[in-house]
Amino acid sequence: MVKTVIVTGSSSGIGRDSARAFVARGDNVVLNGRDADKLAAVADSLGAPSQLAVFAGDIGTPTTGSELVRLAVERFGRVDVLVNNAGIFGAKPFVDVTEADLDSYLNGNLKGTYFTTQAVVRQLQAQKSGGSIVNIGTVLINHALAGLPASAALVSKGGVHALTTSLAAELAADGIRVNAVAPGIIRTPLFGDGDESASGRLALLNRIGEVSETTAAVLYLADAAFTTGHIFPVDGGFISGRAA
Repeated sequence: MVKTVIVTGSSSGIGRDSARAFVARGDNVVLNGRDADKLAAVADSLGAPSQLAVFAGDIGTPTTGSELVRLAVERFGRVDVLVNNAGIFGAKPFVDVTEADLDSYLNGNLKGTYFTTQAVVRQLQAQKSGGSIVNIGTVLINHALAGLPASAALVSKGGVHALTTSLAAELAADGIRVNAVAPGIIRTPLFGDGDESASGRLALLNRIGEVSETTAAVLYLADAAFTTGHIFPVDGGFISGRAA
């Protein structure tokens, strides 16, 4: 069955590769990001115009989620899967975090995920055929690093984890499954020019991850009919132990 998938934050990194994989297997995908030019370039690179729709907008604005759903239904007739990938991350010592900093993370990560999911769930409930929500969190919720002071970002991502388990319970009767992928250190634009060797040593597998590996988890959770409320770490063993 061909599915219609909304992927937020699909102009780079985990979101872009997830979108690529859904398109490659024949699904319809609604791409979303804040930069219209970057989104257009991604759409061109995927080379499947009949399977794609594009909407540029900030998910921190509640109407963006509604517009994504409207576009998906207008173009493809339905929605089946939402991948809540859009978000921001950065480090700053706790005592230096300003109200503006905290609001930025809460809006971009938690509020954006919340209201985009709300718009999609309304459509899924109207369709009465179930569906799947896949959120992107982080293993740093469960295993923080002393050298990475990121309390503001992690408070917002912790909320995404809590939303995942809460909605899994609330929406199970509708056949809507809600899970999350919790990446470890992954080679994305957010990793930038970080020390790959030092970062890799933090995981049992002694390396950093690739976006193809988070994509595999996203695809699994999108399809896994008997899995809900699960926070799926893709971290090379980061939260389980150390390579040495």
